[in-house]
Amino acid sequence: MPDIAKIALLAAIVACLAVAGIAAGQSDEPLEIEVAREAPGEFEFVRLAYSGNRFARSTQRGEAWRTDWPDAEHHFLKGVNRLTTVDAAENGRILIPLDADIYDYPWIYAVEVGYWYLNDQEATRLRDYLLRGGFLMVDDFHGSYEWASFKSSMERVFPDRPIVDIPENDEAFHVLYDLDHRIQIPSRMYIYTGQTWERDGRDPRWRGIYDDDGRLMVAINWNMDIGDAWEHADWPDYPENMTALAYRFGINYLIYAMTH
Repeated sequence: MPDIAKIALLAAIVACLAVAGIAAGQSDEPLEIEVAREAPGEFEFVRLAYSGNRFARSTQRGEAWRTDWPDAEHHFLKGVNRLTTVDAAENGRILIPLDADIYDYPWIYAVEVGYWYLNDQEATRLRDYLLRGGFLMVDDFHGSYEWASFKSSMERVFPDRPIVDIPENDEAFHVLYDLDHRIQIPSRMYIYTGQTWERDGRDPRWRGIYDDDGRLMVAINWNMDIGDAWEHADWPDYPENMTALAYRFGINYLIYAMTH
């Protein structure tokens, strides 16, 4: 009998014995099937799930950190694979700051940070992650009120490091795409209102926190909603130029994070 036929026959016998054993009640344990996790790509989108929520804001899909999930990362990862040679995993991951796996990823994303609150333990872990070479992109918060909330938690992470405007010549703006002409990237509400800003956040600002060697550790996208542009990239009514710019920002940040 050929080897392949022998293997097939053996597999069939094992399957029959397993079914017979279950039918005869030889095992009281529930049948457990372990599903293998998708093989990771060179780049995985990691969303930060912060445990605190200062203003107890929730969305239709849960806590504020879930905003735009999972469509934003799904569309963005498709764009990474289409527009670059980076091998991006098909789906993203969700991690909390205290998850030990956070050190395995050079780039993490936090959304609605105008509503977050980090306790001392989370702030310490995030500081350690960033000083070891990690990169945090924050997005989708607007106006002076949300800025004050975000800044309060970031001061727990880096009490001795200033938040500054990212210089025009910073490599993060030029590592792949030249982002010299930047505009405010609005939420989907722009489609209905024609207004690009929310609350009193009329002026988009790109700010950052740097390490001692001048490496950008935290990219702060204030008064804009890059995640919404990713999430609604397949909406025909969402402006193509804003979606394109949102992809370029995200791709520049991830390539910067992987090379610096």
